[in-house]
Amino acid sequence: MGNIGKRKKDHVEISLSTESKFAEKTNGFENYDFLHFATSELTGADVSVQVDFFGKKISFPFLIASMTGGFEESLNINALLAEAAEELKIPIGVGSQRAMLENSSLEKTFKIIREKARSVPVVANIGAAELIQFKDFTPVQKIVETVEADALFVHLNLLQEIVQEGGKPDFTGLLNKINELTKFCEVPVIVKEVGFGIGKESAKALLDAGVQGIDVAGAGGTSWSKIEQIRNGKEPDGFSEWGLPTSYCVRTVAELKAHYDFLLIASGGIQNSFDFAKALALGGDLASSAGIILKTVTEKGASGVVELLKKWNKDLITIMILTNSKNVQELKGKLILKKELF
Repeated sequence: MGNIGKRKKDHVEISLSTESKFAEKTNGFENYDFLHFATSELTGADVSVQVDFFGKKISFPFLIASMTGGFEESLNINALLAEAAEELKIPIGVGSQRAMLENSSLEKTFKIIREKARSVPVVANIGAAELIQFKDFTPVQKIVETVEADALFVHLNLLQEIVQEGGKPDFTGLLNKINELTKFCEVPVIVKEVGFGIGKESAKALLDAGVQGIDVAGAGGTSWSKIEQIRNGKEPDGFSEWGLPTSYCVRTVAELKAHYDFLLIASGGIQNSFDFAKALALGGDLASSAGIILKTVTEKGASGVVELLKKWNKDLITIMILTNSKNVQELKGKLILKKELF
């Protein structure tokens, strides 16, 4: 197994442990309650959770987050995740595809997602650290074509690159490169964080650079700086708690909707159906999660993921009934800070 494959395997194993999570910082959703509408006359038949993903209809507003790929064992994980996405009719992200660019034999660990998820949107994935070093966009075209992607994630992970042994923490020229990419790429470009959060100012800069989607990927779930510290055999330090809480990112980046047309994905520590629904109510067009999905698929397979997300969707519909929201757009804003209740 190459160095990248070993690292990817370590990442999966460590991320499944409680030690990889933020110890003190939360996603912030616990600070909000829904605005109960006592005279709601809605029933489940009146509520629609179907939304649009770059022109494709999906059954409910959730994306199975990018997780893994690039080592042999990831083939089975990705196959099961893709089976779940196909059954649920929701989009799925691909793990960082850098490994397949360096070793073509690993392409199968990514291709399996499109093979198992034929009818749903698939999002390819490359890191900003790699993107900046490309002399042209031929590698990007390759990763998009390999998974027949409907969109492309560019993930930002500056702190992880700083902490990671052998990392590439030089993002000089990032925004210009992303701007060039958006002009070249035939599919929409979505920029995402990996758990440190994208705030309003960074989101505005990315939108001005031409991106069509922002996945805030805020703090409160898995800490990738912590994972790299654990891999290095070091004690977690202050950077293991670094990042903007997901709720803050979603709320503030959603304010840009007044001036920009873009897809806003809310992710980062989404652990249950109420986090899911609150992420949408704060302004997300879709929510996304990795940690709990990875844990579920490794323990219970594709059927476990399907069962979990069907429960989340059922709870979302109940919350929409109780807040008098006929669709996801009407759910937005129907939250109150808990301190305002007393």
